[in-house]
Amino acid sequence: QVQLVESGGGLVQAGGSLRLSCAASGSIFSINVMGWYRQAPGNQRELVATITTTGSTNYGDSVKGRFAISRDNAKNTVYLQMNSLKPEDTAVYYCYTAGVDPGSRWYEYWGQGTQVTVSS
Repeated sequence: QVQLVESGGGLVQAGGSLRLSCAASGSIFSINVMGWYRQAPGNQRELVATITTTGSTNYGDSVKGRFAISRDNAKNTVYLQMNSLKPEDTAVYYCYTAGVDPGSRWYEYWGQGTQVTVSS
């Protein structure tokens, strides 16, 4: 089992910045991907950004150039720096981790979510 604890959400004005953090604990294996997805009311959950243990990143089209994902492997923590926020960034942001365990089984876990609200 893996536990993901998110922090850093809140209310910010358009054009502002927020930084999300997600700390993982439990049965964490050496090779995995961590990242963030988001879901706004009435919408499907969508990719924000992911990062592998080797630092390879992937971003959703709507956040490219504004958001930056990073991780501290020693702390099993992933960060999302969100700049130039827009009202359409308003959503619940979910931390995510996935990978393959020593038994070659795929696993994935989700955090509880943290609300980000951007006012116009």
